[in-house]
Amino acid sequence: MQVRLEPQGKQLTIAGRRRVGDLLQSLGILAGTVMVIRGDELLTDDEFVADTDEIELRAVISGGVA
Repeated sequence: MQVRLEPQGKQLTIAGRRRVGDLLQSLGILAGTVMVIRGDELLTDDEFVADTDEIELRAVISGGVA
């Protein structure tokens, strides 16, 4: 699968079908710190991504009211 990390602009190729949570763990990324996006669909940690998928991992940025 093709994995794009944003906002870093980094592109990774990862082989095999896996659960989103397992993918994040293998990349050393804590669940809840990124949104996992496939097309226009937001994925949860228990969903599977296929070898042929293109996904984006977008950092979650939180802010408060000043």
